[in-house]
Amino acid sequence: MSVIRAIAARWAGAALALALPPRCPGCAVPVEADHRFCATCWSGLRLLAPPWCAACNRPFAYDRGGDAHCAACVASPPVHAGIRAAVGYGPVARAMALRLKYGGRIGIAATMAARMAPIVPDGMDLLVPVPLHRWRLWGRGYNQAALIGAALARRTGIPHDPLALARTRATPPLRDLGGRERARTVRGAFAVPDGARVAGRAIGLVDDVYTSGATTDACTRILLARGARSVTILCWARVLPETDD
Repeated sequence: MSVIRAIAARWAGAALALALPPRCPGCAVPVEADHRFCATCWSGLRLLAPPWCAACNRPFAYDRGGDAHCAACVASPPVHAGIRAAVGYGPVARAMALRLKYGGRIGIAATMAARMAPIVPDGMDLLVPVPLHRWRLWGRGYNQAALIGAALARRTGIPHDPLALARTRATPPLRDLGGRERARTVRGAFAVPDGARVAGRAIGLVDDVYTSGATTDACTRILLARGARSVTILCWARVLPETDD
């Protein structure tokens, strides 16, 4: 009977694959396997890797040495321990983020985590997603950062705690605000309900897209204030300037 069940399961899997073939997470055309990109979307991604700024991981056009800092970090050292992003923000990365965030394509979180896992630094103790306010969570039905964090935890074995950080008040969308307005809007919007969950730990703060850093800076400050040893930003994509320093 177990052999019959196994054969039936294989046939069912094959039928499902024919009916619902894997699709490119960037444009949804059929591809050969889950989490694979079509040639066009793959060529449209800018994968991020060294050489980069020792403080914020902003990529450099050429190798300046392991301790080199970009101009922005020299002028204002960041509170975080780096921004590890899988790709630069562009049309394909943006399309994926929007399909995950607003389109209900939650499987894209696992695709993002597959590209993020290789750049997670050694010594990470805990993954903590940037939280949504409960009103937005109720409306959307899920937190995209928590989905990415859970998928990243499965790939890396690093514990994931989606409740270690909370958003205590709703904030308006930041996309139309300047840098100072963004920072002012999210100031005091986050809390750590139980400091024992983060104290002494190297935290990976998980998000989908890093833009100005206002939200992640606010999260980082409260995590450090409650005893975290360090906070590194782990994200799918980050907005980069037109030219490197």
